Amino acid sequence: MKTCLFPGQGSQAKGMGRQLFDRFPELTAQADHVLGYSIRELCVDDPQQRLKQTLYTQPAIFVVSALAWYDYVASHGKPDALAGHSLGEFNALLAADAFSFETGLRLVRRRAELMHAAADGAMAAVLNLDLDRITAILHEHGLDAIDIANLNAPSQTVISGARDQVAAFAPLAEQAHGHVVPLNTSGAFHSRYMEPARQQFEAFLASFDFRAPAIPVIANVTAQPYQPGAVAANLARQITGTVRWHESMAYLLAQDPGQQMVELGHGEVLTNLLKKIRSAARPVPAIGSPATAGERVRAWNLRHPVGTRVRSAMVAGATLATRTEAVVLFQHRPAVYLDGYQGYFDLDELQPV
Repeated sequence: MKTCLFPGQGSQAKGMGRQLFDRFPELTAQADHVLGYSIRELCVDDPQQRLKQTLYTQPAIFVVSALAWYDYVASHGKPDALAGHSLGEFNALLAADAFSFETGLRLVRRRAELMHAAADGAMAAVLNLDLDRITAILHEHGLDAIDIANLNAPSQTVISGARDQVAAFAPLAEQAHGHVVPLNTSGAFHSRYMEPARQQFEAFLASFDFRAPAIPVIANVTAQPYQPGAVAANLARQITGTVRWHESMAYLLAQDPGQQMVELGHGEVLTNLLKKIRSAARPVPAIGSPATAGERVRAWNLRHPVGTRVRSAMVAGATLATRTEAVVLFQHRPAVYLDGYQGYFDLDELQPV
């Protein structure tokens, strides 16, 4: 099994894509037309020092990763699965033929505009503390304006939220033998503070038609393969939702522990995270162990009989009803079937009304 991975914001660097633009002159020209500026100049020379600004960073990373994909697939063929970290999920969906290069770039440009406009709050990477310890510190000290943005690896979590609370968390984490690294972002990405951007992006996505991924893509918000018709909903949710990268990699590794994972784009951020995930003494399963999944199913069935009315982010605005009891699928996935739909829904995707 082979999986291609695409990096997100933070992987940018002056000089990136230098060898790719000449190989794909038509796509480079198309990017210039969509963006209204020279993508080559921005990535290679960055004369106005804009590459670290969200407004320019996201389109630049998308274009470079897209060209890296086209270059790779021409000589190596297509992989068995795809995944992208935050912004990189757009590249994964492009690689899966869910939309065209131009459509993907227009989506990323709008996403960057909206996230740049919601420039408030701060983010920080927390090292050497697990999620339970981080959430305990937040709870103990009343830091309720902080959300979990990224679950990157067993000992690397990113927090996002109010600037003063992110700053207050740092010494508390240090006291617990953790280490906090402030991130150079323009806002509190993947948190409740991006809700205005999420709503506007959701409306923007509604004007596009998307194809079902031709290659399985692991969604950031579910750590599971995309379900039919979920592209727009997942991309909107991702702006405020947690990037469940550790779980996404664990899901893929559960399919084939020895699989080849190739990072396409600039840098080796995801390659280094993967090393940490693979070397973890107790890798986290994709959703939960069979026992844990069974416990969740039993708890659901005790509380929610067949016919329970629920809402799902996968079917925006609709109130649905369960038509079966919850079951464990594929030995690890708690799921239930809904009236009017043939496919199953993950219990994580449902909210009882």
